[in-house]
Amino acid sequence: MKDHLLYLARRDVACTADMALAIKTVRAAFKAQAQGKAVMPAKVYLDLPKGDFRAMPAALESPGRCGLKWVNVHPDNRKQGLPSVMAVVIINEPKTGQPLAIMDGGYITQLRTAAAAAVAAQTLARKNANIAALLGCGAQAFSQLEALLAVRKLKQVRVWGFVRGEADQFCRTHQKSFSQTELIPQTDIKTAVADVDIVVTLTPSRKALVQENWIAPGTHINAMGADGPGKQELDPKLLKKSVLVVDELTQSIHGGEINKAYSKGLISRRDIHATLGEVLLGKRSGRTKAPQITVFDSTGLATHDIALGHAAYLKAQKSQVGVWLPV
Repeated sequence: MKDHLLYLARRDVACTADMALAIKTVRAAFKAQAQGKAVMPAKVYLDLPKGDFRAMPAALESPGRCGLKWVNVHPDNRKQGLPSVMAVVIINEPKTGQPLAIMDGGYITQLRTAAAAAVAAQTLARKNANIAALLGCGAQAFSQLEALLAVRKLKQVRVWGFVRGEADQFCRTHQKSFSQTELIPQTDIKTAVADVDIVVTLTPSRKALVQENWIAPGTHINAMGADGPGKQELDPKLLKKSVLVVDELTQSIHGGEINKAYSKGLISRRDIHATLGEVLLGKRSGRTKAPQITVFDSTGLATHDIALGHAAYLKAQKSQVGVWLPV
């Protein structure tokens, strides 16, 4: 619609984008980036006294789409009844720059983050994986579990939360939604991760929560919480002994799970095995032996936000969802 852009509220995005679409779209975006068919400048941070904003631009080829995610992180927002993370996604036509859509970015972020973890688990975890540990009960936890169950049949998921009682509440609230999988609350991390097949970390921790000697051979870990400098969830010794796969090299070094270990010289570039896109394309190997410990370091890629935002825009057009605004 010329001279108009499509506005999609959160409910509109939820009507047009689901986990299956997110996993398919994110997998394709990983491959596009590894093929050099995507452009993604580094995140730009705007630090403020109570939080920060991040500008995340990206462009992808075939079909051509580009755009920007503008996202904030304000940890104290819960005290005011607001989400700690909010975002908008803007989609443009790359040849002319015409704005096509502006949409709520919160649900896009939630879906694409979980989808990236699902693609990593599907690619790197053992095929017979059936027990997982979920560390963190925040806004991402439900989507992470939903995405993981889309790619692996799990008979049991152990859940740990920072706040006492948080894991119990999560399991009670969501057990019916995941009726084929037993959700078991845990009071400590060591017990939660003992002899599991997959570990998903979702905390804002700035110190190692998961120790090297707690993780059994053959475990796959999705390290999802560290998305900025100084954050850390895993013991550097664990990173050193693992097959370490990142979503994007530069972002991971500066703000991913590996950032503290890398800055201290505890791991080096040689310890980073591959990007997930390289593994998906067959340029690098993934898991080659059952006893290997694999780690996926996720920082969150703007290419995924824009690819999924564009996919939601296309579906919204067909479904006549959203509101057209003059520009």
